[in-house]
Amino acid sequence: MLKKILIANRGEVALRIHRACKEMGIMTVAVYSTADADSMHVRLADESVCIGPASSKESYLNIPAIISAATISGADAIHPGVGFLSENAQFAEMVEEHGFVFVGPSPQHIRDMGDKIRAKELAQAYGLPTVPGSKGGVDSDAEATKVAAEIGYPILIKAASGGGGKGMKIARGPEELSEALSLARSEAKANFGNDQVYMERYLSKPRHIEVQIVADSHGNVIHLGERDCSIQRRHQKIWEEAPSPALTPEIRKSIGEVAASAMRNMGYRSVGTIEFLYENGEFFFIEMNTRLQVEHPITEMITGIDLVEEQIRIASGMPLSFKQEDITFSGHAIECRVNAEHPRTFIPSPGQITNYHTPGGLGVRVDSAIYAGYKVPPYYDSLIAKLVVHGRDRKECMMRLKRSLDEYVIGGIETTLPLHRFLVTHEDMIAGEYDIHWLEKTLEKLED
Repeated sequence: MLKKILIANRGEVALRIHRACKEMGIMTVAVYSTADADSMHVRLADESVCIGPASSKESYLNIPAIISAATISGADAIHPGVGFLSENAQFAEMVEEHGFVFVGPSPQHIRDMGDKIRAKELAQAYGLPTVPGSKGGVDSDAEATKVAAEIGYPILIKAASGGGGKGMKIARGPEELSEALSLARSEAKANFGNDQVYMERYLSKPRHIEVQIVADSHGNVIHLGERDCSIQRRHQKIWEEAPSPALTPEIRKSIGEVAASAMRNMGYRSVGTIEFLYENGEFFFIEMNTRLQVEHPITEMITGIDLVEEQIRIASGMPLSFKQEDITFSGHAIECRVNAEHPRTFIPSPGQITNYHTPGGLGVRVDSAIYAGYKVPPYYDSLIAKLVVHGRDRKECMMRLKRSLDEYVIGGIETTLPLHRFLVTHEDMIAGEYDIHWLEKTLEKLED
């Protein structure tokens, strides 16, 4: 078992990893920028190392500084968390080259799944259903026109590298194709340093369904069911739940087995998430995240399995502590992402938190690193908390979530709590009838 882990991240996920380590008897090393000197994960870790100024590029994305921090602290492993360097194959390679254990998959699997075109090719090879589209990158307007004619409009143009909705444009007809291609390429270049794009059929009312995979280095691969992440704005998830209101137990079992089989054939190791679009009874692979997901707590709530602990066990070379037949799904869980943003305009709202009170009670979990007096810095992702609620069924879960949202107080800054209070009372949300476009369409109606 690993003895000391450096956590190469910040905020709530760094604290989440720290907690799992402490429960396993593993020492922790926190790294932080000058802007995060007062962060909770820094206060609680066994050791801490400042790795640079506020800028992510000079701190949390500074690979030499992180490797140096691991060296001087005597860590034997590095956990990348989520975001930042968590899906950077070069970072994973450098971690291993310097003699540390990388708490995650192999660098090659990170590289393969990070290239969306390569990932789609592998998905097809391993039996995962994919959205009809180009066979690879599209290099010219003439080629794009030909592909679009074959698969039909509307067309979704996507960056081959990266994610988060960047480098993604829709062409609803031939007259929009050239401009959409140009915009997607320039956005992809600016964000990922790679202007290659590919094309897929645009699905009109799909749900975003992802399957959680856990795989060890001994050939054991299982799935932990699915999460429904369809409530999104600009391709950013806001609300997630497990299980999905749209799937039956039979469909859940089928897609889980397909996903696990693909990862077994790939020889994958660690936790990972295979993401699908689901429409009219069909699943279409869109991408794989080779890391811990922000929304992992809802899977933990319905299975009772600590995914971070399992991830660390796998990195230590240990086999999975359970088999597929051991997995049972109990009740329903929902996660609300609480961002330091205006609830309608979504403009970031950094600043000092003047008062803070979290909800509690049976089935209520808050993953957060903020506290009264904490200053939310303007330099990083705006996610400051995750409210996770579990109930015996979806109705109880929704009622518990409503009560918890009413109790939650974050003063001094704008947050998305009012948006979640609106969502939990909306008739479509109560009925579980929504798709990936529902939130943006609903907010547009409110503005009219």
